[in-house]
Amino acid sequence: MMIPEDLFNQVVAPGMASHHKPTHTGHLPLPTVIPDIPKVHHQYSTDVGHKTLWVVCVIMGVASLAFYGMAMRVPVQKRLFHIVTAFITTTAFLSYYAMATGAGINIHTTIIHETKLHVITELVRRQVFWARYIDWALTTPLLLLDLSLLVGINGASILVLVFSDLVMILSGLFAALAHNQAQGWGWFAFACLAYLTIVYQLGYKGRQAVTTKDNKTRAFFGAISLFTLTLWTLYPIVWGLADGGRVVNVDGEIIAYAVLDLLAKPVFGLWLLLTHDSMARTSPSIGGFWAHGLSSEGTLRVGDGHDDA
Repeated sequence: MMIPEDLFNQVVAPGMASHHKPTHTGHLPLPTVIPDIPKVHHQYSTDVGHKTLWVVCVIMGVASLAFYGMAMRVPVQKRLFHIVTAFITTTAFLSYYAMATGAGINIHTTIIHETKLHVITELVRRQVFWARYIDWALTTPLLLLDLSLLVGINGASILVLVFSDLVMILSGLFAALAHNQAQGWGWFAFACLAYLTIVYQLGYKGRQAVTTKDNKTRAFFGAISLFTLTLWTLYPIVWGLADGGRVVNVDGEIIAYAVLDLLAKPVFGLWLLLTHDSMARTSPSIGGFWAHGLSSEGTLRVGDGHDDA
């Protein structure tokens, strides 16, 4: 028998609906709280670190002006150490100005923990001041040049010193920007090996070269080179506690590097120049192109051609 559709909807369907009530399934309800995965640690500088950057910036600027003033007081033939030292603090001034004004800084993410299924469960977002690595890449070779010229280290050793220094600084930068801890510590190991090469070249080769100098020069080189290498040994320790192990916060990192930079640059430079100016034998006199430029012989002159016809 055919039942009209409208009659079915009025009589049969309500009865069927009353006998077939929906039942609860065994599925659990959807969670209302999203789990905090991955866990993110944010590490940024505060007002303390920002003020520290400005203080060091001003000191580097004043030191640069003082060193340029000291250079003007000696003949141009004897300004080599003054100019190199002034370039060191000038570069540091620009670097600290960049960091104090918010440039030269990057927020870098490092993976702290990752499961076997490659699920990241913990990471750190920390400020990396990459401008200081550019500073070090320019200033530390100049510092080594100061010490090398002081005792007359040969050109081959100077080249090894500069190259090892650049490897050390660039490895430190790559370590700071590594994506995970294992990669970062690997780059850190390369930087330490390069630093050991610097210690050998400056300590062993430098002492060989200084044996031909007078007693005052030998004593001065021994003191200032030990001072420099001691400071440079503290830099990787700070890196390991700050960018490497993240034990020290960003403000602590800024303050630690600020103290080391002030000792390694303005203090080093002032000590070097004051002692250097009082020691006539350590004052190389550079003439020729450095003092007088190109002479008339060998300069390129336009319009002096001779016609054979």
